[in-house]
Amino acid sequence: MAKNLVIVESPAKAKTIEKFLGKDFKVESSFGHIADLPSKELGVDVDNDFEPKYIVDKDKKALVKKLKDLAKKADTIWLASDEDREGEAISWHLAEELDLDKKKTKRIVFNSVTKAAIQKAIENPREINFNLVNAQQARRVLDRLVGYQLSPVLWKKIKPGLSAGRVQSVAVRLIVERERGIEAFTPEASFKIAAEFQTEDGNTFAAKLNKTFATQKEAQAFLEKNIGASFSVGKLDKKPAKKSPSAPFTTSTLQQEASRKLYFSVGRTMQVAQRLYEAGLITYMRTDSVNLSGEAISAAKDAIIKNYGEKYSKVRNFKGKSKGAQEAHEAIRPTEMGNQSPSLERDQSKLYDLIWKRTVASQMSDAELERTNVKIKANKHSEEFTANGEVIKFDGFLKVYMEGLDDEDMAEEQEGMLPAMKEGESLINNSITATERFTRPPYRFTEASLVKKLEELGIGRPSTYAPTISTILNRGYVEKGTIEGAERKYVQLVLQSDKVESKTLTENVGSDKGKMVPTDIGTIVTDFLVSNFANILDYNFTAKVEEDFDEIASGEEDWKKMMKNFYKDFHPNVVDVEENAERASGERVLGKDPKTGRQVSVRLGRFGPMVQVGTVDDEEKPLFASLLPDQSLNTITYEEAMDLFKLPRKLGVYEGEEVEANVGRYGPYVKFGKKFISMEQSDNAMEITLDRAKELIIAKQKADAPITNYEGKDVTKGTGRFGPFIKWDGMFINVNKKYDFDNLSQQDIEELIEAKKQKEIDKVVQNWPDEGIRIEKARWGRHNIIKGKIKVELAKSVDASKMSLEEATALIDKKTPKKKAKAKPKSKK
Repeated sequence: MAKNLVIVESPAKAKTIEKFLGKDFKVESSFGHIADLPSKELGVDVDNDFEPKYIVDKDKKALVKKLKDLAKKADTIWLASDEDREGEAISWHLAEELDLDKKKTKRIVFNSVTKAAIQKAIENPREINFNLVNAQQARRVLDRLVGYQLSPVLWKKIKPGLSAGRVQSVAVRLIVERERGIEAFTPEASFKIAAEFQTEDGNTFAAKLNKTFATQKEAQAFLEKNIGASFSVGKLDKKPAKKSPSAPFTTSTLQQEASRKLYFSVGRTMQVAQRLYEAGLITYMRTDSVNLSGEAISAAKDAIIKNYGEKYSKVRNFKGKSKGAQEAHEAIRPTEMGNQSPSLERDQSKLYDLIWKRTVASQMSDAELERTNVKIKANKHSEEFTANGEVIKFDGFLKVYMEGLDDEDMAEEQEGMLPAMKEGESLINNSITATERFTRPPYRFTEASLVKKLEELGIGRPSTYAPTISTILNRGYVEKGTIEGAERKYVQLVLQSDKVESKTLTENVGSDKGKMVPTDIGTIVTDFLVSNFANILDYNFTAKVEEDFDEIASGEEDWKKMMKNFYKDFHPNVVDVEENAERASGERVLGKDPKTGRQVSVRLGRFGPMVQVGTVDDEEKPLFASLLPDQSLNTITYEEAMDLFKLPRKLGVYEGEEVEANVGRYGPYVKFGKKFISMEQSDNAMEITLDRAKELIIAKQKADAPITNYEGKDVTKGTGRFGPFIKWDGMFINVNKKYDFDNLSQQDIEELIEAKKQKEIDKVVQNWPDEGIRIEKARWGRHNIIKGKIKVELAKSVDASKMSLEEATALIDKKTPKKKAKAKPKSKK
């Protein structure tokens, strides 16, 4: 038995570390937290100083027993979970649940999974930092109180199954408010002037007028002033300029840049970064520090000089703005700066390359530029055209890396190079255009720009951004936009060869593809929470809470005192809202039904957003119609709402069956006989034709046709709510990514069916075939004893695997209906 037991968080990390340590060390994984608050109760004793009730999940009990046994046999136990607050709490839980001897337990931390870092950590052990543990407990308990007390209020006042969270609800509020800004925006048109000039040497360049015209008439009048005009360089100004590199990556800047340049979602970025970290290729990826160690700076300098030369090197020390950055020692960087292109799978290779370039660029020289500004004057009016250009004199860090830009930061026109010119030089005007342009509404958030905004407001911390975004998407409060946009006409006037011509062009506007768009339920929940729990949804409050956590982590604040201060106002507010607040449905009255005069409104119903004709107070029952997927409670018009009552639309007859188009709880569909066929995203229930419906029907018939046969029974395949599946003998069998769903072989199908059959067999925890009794897994962690048609549900606390046949038989007998004894015939006297 090894003398040393090292416990880390993940099995991948355990494998990497085991390579660096000798035979005296055994490395095991805790697979994250081994203890946490219970999932089906509050788990916090609010009357006893907010004492958390930590439990070991049943799935972790075998692991805990294994670690406990290994710890008893080891001379020294090294707790090596991650170096942040979450990792510190994991080490604390391990010490508590494994009942570790303090004398032989040591806490070590390292920010990279390398031999040198691990050996250094073992040489410098410490005790568990309870300030960090308490900061994690404070976050966990506060978020539990908010989530478990607000969510039931939402179930009662809006709809069952909803949830609220301290950070997630604020993130949704940001998205809802941005959407409201877009909806309220009224575009204003103006005409922008651009021109193309030619120098005496025959080189062309673009220029613009730093003035816009409100109307087409004014723009045309300006163009006409330029007919027959001569142009010359009025003023030419050249200035040197410098551009400096950005700091190395923090968690949020890595997420933003990977989104801009690699089109990774925030979650995907963190998954890939986790694998790079566990493989020992980068430092810890949850950090808000921009600092680099002296060793890293030196290694970067060597790599720069070797690859690019001495003049490209410039040592830099960056300082972060975040007060909480003290818990993570370094920015995200490669562990070996000389390892520029390790052999990796595609996503890991892309992200590693981004991290390497950003780190190296941060230690490189400024880019030296020459910026040129040219003023062009005309002899017929006093307005001046302007041309700007930029020439790179020395590329410096730009040789390696340039930071990406968000939509909001992108310049409409990139500056390019200008040809050589001198003041007073005559210029030939090739053309002048006046183009109608419209002011733009606020940009919708992308995942990256949402992270940037949350960080700017001080909401959340590196570890919270990815799960927050996943939560609000999975809960259906926000969705990724799919609208391609719509055509908008605009006018362009062109002056060429002393003639002004007008043409009408089109542009695509209003696309929200891939952007964060609030759903109706997200908007209703946000409005309800802002109206009734303004403090919890307040941006400043949420940021202040993060500061409190930082103070707890540094030992300046008592976490239970913070809980008391929060709860004394929060809980009475919850009780008051639950008892007195009105229900929220997002109802909006649109008008009256022309036939009956009854009220027409839109609101959130049991199965989603809907139109309602009439009210519950009317003698007649209200009529209902579901909104189409691209319609919203906030924007649907009266006419669009009334059109929905034209559904179902009878399209005609196909193969002797009636074909209809309609909308249900899962979106628009075609009904063909007794079959329901979902429409595709590009289809619309109000517009679909019989021919298009036939295409969907035929495609469905092909999809439902048996693809093979196994054991005399047909096998079909399809795609459902939970992904691709095959169906055999009444069983739905999920097909995971290991298989090529479009090209399943007979061997694949048999493998999937046999695995499912075995899984069904494995569900039986006890089986006495001679007695015809078996115990099977049921729902919610319970078990059923089954004999023929008799079924007895066991209490959740009963260990069904240890139940004896005698005990099972007794329960069955108790449930078995007793036969009534036949009455004896009365004797005749």
